[in-house]
Amino acid sequence: MKEEQVILVNEKDEQIGLMPKMEAHEKAVLHRAFSVFIFNDNNELMLQQRALHKYHTPGLWTNTCCSHQRDGESNIEAGKRRLMEEMGFITELKETASFIYKAPFDNGLTEHELDHIMVGHYNDEPNINPDEVASWKWMPLEDVKVDIALHPELYTAWFKIIFSKFYEHINLVDNEGNR
Repeated sequence: MKEEQVILVNEKDEQIGLMPKMEAHEKAVLHRAFSVFIFNDNNELMLQQRALHKYHTPGLWTNTCCSHQRDGESNIEAGKRRLMEEMGFITELKETASFIYKAPFDNGLTEHELDHIMVGHYNDEPNINPDEVASWKWMPLEDVKVDIALHPELYTAWFKIIFSKFYEHINLVDNEGNR
């Protein structure tokens, strides 16, 4: 099977090339990525625990799903594709913000991503893919915030960054409780 390619970008999110995913993580090259946040009617966030055999951050809790866009794929198309691949459902998504982060891991790999944040709404149980996801749960946003402060080692680097810097972009509930 051919290794997946990531889209290399500059700081303006302009595509400058393609590179195999592992090579991009070995060389810490800036590439495009996305993080999806799914909420239910109770304003709870669907969290996933990454599969225990993942090549980085195995077993850590994170947002509903995340991955890399494919060449020629929009952010929304990529988010919906990966939501189905990891969590077994599709729902409408809305782009909210993007940011650049760099996070080195113990295994010598580094995430250096321009990450697009997307939010959506869903009320049912997911049909998780065990190759990608070990477990899942709904959690109120305020409980997630507290738990990250108490147990940061249980969460992925990008999830902690999004929660600390982009909270208002994922907490998009209006006064009537609508997203």
